Amino acid sequence: MIITHDTRCALDAVVDLLNTAPEGEGPGAPDSLTDLAALEEFVQRNDVSDVGALGAGDLAAVRSVRARFARVFAADDDRTAAEQLNALVASAGTTPQLTDHDGYDWHVHYFAPGASVAHHLAADGGMALAFLVVAGERERLRHCEAPDCRHAFVDLSRNRSRRYCDSRTCGNRLHVAAYRARRREAAG
Repeated sequence: MIITHDTRCALDAVVDLLNTAPEGEGPGAPDSLTDLAALEEFVQRNDVSDVGALGAGDLAAVRSVRARFARVFAADDDRTAAEQLNALVASAGTTPQLTDHDGYDWHVHYFAPGASVAHHLAADGGMALAFLVVAGERERLRHCEAPDCRHAFVDLSRNRSRRYCDSRTCGNRLHVAAYRARRREAAG
C-alpha cells in the first residue's frame, strides 16, 4: 500500500489526537487535551498548517472530532466506518485543493481555506482514514495490545503484524518480561 506524505501526516495526527484521550493511555489515565495550551502544543507537534488563533470553541470542537475518530477505529465493519467517515468529512465542508507549501511538493488539502483546526483535522484525517477503508485496509487501525496501554496506531508494516504502539516500548517491555519469566521457570 502506497501512502503519500500528506496522508501519512494526517494519519499520524489522527493517532496523536486519539492518544490524547484518557482511554488512549490505559485505565485511569488523564485527558491530555484539556486546555488551549495543550491544543496549541498538539497543533505545533503535528505541524498543522493554516491554523489561526485558537479559542475555547476550537478545543471543544477538536475533542468532538477526537471522539468521532475513536468511533471509526472502533467500528465493527467497513460499512459502519464508511458511514462515520462520510458524515465526518461532510461536516468539515471538505474542499479539495492542490497546494505546495513549507518545502513540500504538490499535495491535496481537503479542508477549506480558513477552516477551523477541527474542520482541518476532520477533513484531512477523515480522508486519510477513508483511503484505508477504500483500499480494504481498515484492519490496520489498531490499539496497542499491551495490557496497560490502549494507544491507537496505524499498522503500516508490510504484513500487518504490528501489535504494539510506537510511542512507548510496550512490545520490548512485554518481551523482556516474558523472557525473564521463562528464565525464572527454567531455573526452577
